[in-house]
Formats: sequence, C-alpha cells, structure tokens
Amino acid sequence: MAEPSRRILTIPNVLSAIRILLIPVFVLMLLNEGTRFAGLMILGLIVSTDWVDGAIARRTGTVTELGKVLDPLADRLAVIAALITFIAIEAIPLWAALIVLIRDAVVLGAAIWLASKDVRIDVRPIGKYATFTLWWGMGGIAWGNLGFAFPNAFLVFGWTWFIVGAIEYYVAAAAYARDVRKALA
Repeated sequence: MAEPSRRILTIPNVLSAIRILLIPVFVLMLLNEGTRFAGLMILGLIVSTDWVDGAIARRTGTVTELGKVLDPLADRLAVIAALITFIAIEAIPLWAALIVLIRDAVVLGAAIWLASKDVRIDVRPIGKYATFTLWWGMGGIAWGNLGFAFPNAFLVFGWTWFIVGAIEYYVAAAAYARDVRKALA
C-alpha cells in the first residue's frame, strides 16, 4: 500500500468532514420529539457511510494523513454525541452508554498523549468491527425505546448486538494498548 499523502481536499476527507458536520443536525433532531425519527435516520446515514470514506481512499489511492485522523475522529464524535443525546432522551440507559463512553475517553486521552509524542496508532479491523456492531446495537436499543415500529424486536436485536459490540470494543482497546506499548518501546 502506498504511503499516505499530505493532501487535504480529497473525496474521502470531504465525506468524513460532512459526517462531522451532520452531528449537530442529528443531535438537534433527536432532541425534538417531533423530528426524532428523521434524526435517527440522519444518524443512520452517518453510520452507514462510515466505511465509504476509507474504502474510497484505499481504492483510489487517496489515503491521506488527514484522513487517517479525520475518519476515526468522525466515528468517535458521532458515537459520543449519539450516546449523550440518547441518555438525554432516555433512549439508552446511562450504564450502557458509560461502557462505551469510558473506553472512548481513555482512547481519546491516549491518542492526544501519543500525538504529543508524535506517535500515531493505526485503526485496527477489530476496532472498525466493534464500532459497526455497537452502532447496530445502539440504534436498535434507541429505536425500541423510542417506540418506533416493532419496539420489542428491536430491543432484543439491539441488546444482542450491543453486548457483542462492547466485547469487541474492549478487545480492540487491548489490541491498541499492545500497539502503543510496541510503538513506545
């Protein structure tokens, strides 16, 4: 694979930036009871396009240093914003959100500390799988708790995916911890 370039304006970077810019939109829509369904759909759009920017970058040879930061940043910001909003509207219980938020806070803190040492850890496939699985879980739980169609089925689906995703999330964190140890050695 070619080395990442220092280009800024690429299609994958623009897609990641759009995902970040849509975060306040879905948050505001979820906070308004009359637009919750639309807010959940915009969140679904952000989540479903998560893999698109990276896939385009790899296939077109437009992997950039900025994109390697922007894509996971978009993921983390969307997860954090969604969970805080879901807690506020009682779509997900606080304890479940904390399972994800605490891990993200530790990872974010570590990333900032590593950046100060000019060390960057690449995203691992297990991290992407965990995020994908958690999104399905959180979306299913929120859908069911917000009372949209087939709420009980969505709750079962959501909690199943959430549990699997949470396990994957912490397995990924352990893998990243090994990567950090190796990078600092």
